[in-house]
Amino acid sequence: MIERLKDPPLHPSPDEGRSLLRRELLKPEYNDSNIIDRILRKLQELLDDSVNAASDASPLSTFAAIVTFVLLVLALGWLVSRARGGARAEKAEGPVFTDERVSAKELRRRAELALGEGRHELAVVDGFRALAVRQVERGRLSDNPGATADEVAGSLAELFPPHRPRVDASAQLFDAVLYGDRPATRDQAVSVLSLDDELGR
Repeated sequence: MIERLKDPPLHPSPDEGRSLLRRELLKPEYNDSNIIDRILRKLQELLDDSVNAASDASPLSTFAAIVTFVLLVLALGWLVSRARGGARAEKAEGPVFTDERVSAKELRRRAELALGEGRHELAVVDGFRALAVRQVERGRLSDNPGATADEVAGSLAELFPPHRPRVDASAQLFDAVLYGDRPATRDQAVSVLSLDDELGR
């Protein structure tokens, strides 16, 4: 009669498991714990592969690849800066009218002076405020101290429908410059002042 062997245990005991784990972790591949060295080695291999591939390619195709890479990096940087600036400008919004009681004529004079001195941002801000205050002085807009540029633009667009695009653009520029710290150009400042002239007639 043949004696049947016992089945081996399917699970090691806790002590056996710890012992197996220690032996496994003592293997050389687990001792390379410096992740930075591994990353640097991988980057070095990638760079070596790229250099080898470039040395096999013609000089013209290598130059084209470098130019393409530089253009992609520049485009990415430009997109990131635009996205950040746009997000900052979208969040930036505040009142057009301040506690300072200044006439439209004085605001316009300050805007023209700033424009002449090359301070285009101040010319945009005072120019848009002059435009809004002029409409308040003529009774077309209500004197609402907390009104935002967007609210002023909405009211002006109802009064002057053909000028809606320029009014909206001027209001957005006002917010972007004053509350979003965006630069303004001379042409933008001149556009705000000419809009004030047109709506003031």
